[in-house]
Amino acid sequence: MPALNFKKEFAEMVKSGEKRQTIRKFRKDGRDPKAGQTLYLYTGQRTIKCKKLGEAICTETTDIIIDYGKIYLNNFPTTELESLKLAIADGFHTYKEFQDFFNKHYWFPFYGLLIRW
Repeated sequence: MPALNFKKEFAEMVKSGEKRQTIRKFRKDGRDPKAGQTLYLYTGQRTIKCKKLGEAICTETTDIIIDYGKIYLNNFPTTELESLKLAIADGFHTYKEFQDFFNKHYWFPFYGLLIRW
């Protein structure tokens, strides 16, 4: 029963279905979401303002590495166009905005999981 919490700036995109993927660090306990599982989507978890955004079936999970100027999916580098499409699908307007977000919130290289529904 994977529950995913989203920052408030992404909540409306998740709720509307515009954002149908997320990138997360690997869980320390190894219980990462898997294709076929129901995902429970929230914003404000563990606060008084917690709000359920919906439920979705996980369709795919892919290992992702984000480094300065480059994205790797299952250890294969993406093209510039693929990187831009991934950034837009993740709720960003530009690839630079995507990179700046990950640079601000995580250390590079970032190792994690691309989760799609």
